[in-house]
Amino acid sequence: MKKKIFITGSTDGIGKLAAFKLAAAGHEVILHGRNAQKLEAVLAELKTASPQATVSGYLADLSDLSSVSAMAGAVKADHSVIDVLINNAGILLTKSPRNAAGMDIRFLVNYLAPVLLTRELLPLLHASEQGQVVNLSSAAQAPVSLTALQGGQALSDQEAYAQSKLALTMWNHQMARQEDNITFIAVNPGSLLNTKMVKEAYGRHWSPADKGADILVALATEEKHMAMSGKYFDNDRGGYGPAHADATDQTSIDELLKLTDQLLP
Repeated sequence: MKKKIFITGSTDGIGKLAAFKLAAAGHEVILHGRNAQKLEAVLAELKTASPQATVSGYLADLSDLSSVSAMAGAVKADHSVIDVLINNAGILLTKSPRNAAGMDIRFLVNYLAPVLLTRELLPLLHASEQGQVVNLSSAAQAPVSLTALQGGQALSDQEAYAQSKLALTMWNHQMARQEDNITFIAVNPGSLLNTKMVKEAYGRHWSPADKGADILVALATEEKHMAMSGKYFDNDRGGYGPAHADATDQTSIDELLKLTDQLLP
């Protein structure tokens, strides 16, 4: 079954690799980037690599929620259905960790933006025979400070990243409970993959980036994963398993989502 697959953060890293693999397999691929020149270059590269594939691209700065909404509107104007949304875009290090309103960029890009984008695109996912959302989690997960999420507490790079990734994993669990007809899967694509983000943060890697790209392709295309809604795939272990305890703690999830609703437009 050929699918229409939207991948955020797909001009670099495992998102780009996954896009190329999916296009080569005959799937329609929708790219996202935040730099117009880079997005156009990757689109051209992808069309050259897979001339038969249908590909398109959209611009958005995921640290700006109004930009996320504008992109969602453009996607809805051009497409009536999306089979798979892969919320891949993420950030760990940044020269300016807070925006003008004092919000941590990691919470915005890694958590609030994918939540908003998914909510906006739910009608297109419901229009699919097998709608699916794949959310990029991480082996790094830490209890979410609601004060930090609101911008009232400064966090280290690692703390902000780990908390934002757990927040997304918690939301993934709740969405699986709410949406009967869409599969929601959280995935740790692998620790210290050979990507730009990892190189900048750690200066070393453990595994090739293809390891992360391949699991995204598998989750998006293999039928067996459609029955795993709400689950967490740990690619370090090579299978489904437990995430942080807060990922399924309903009291913590309810508190997080109450605040999330207040923060989103």
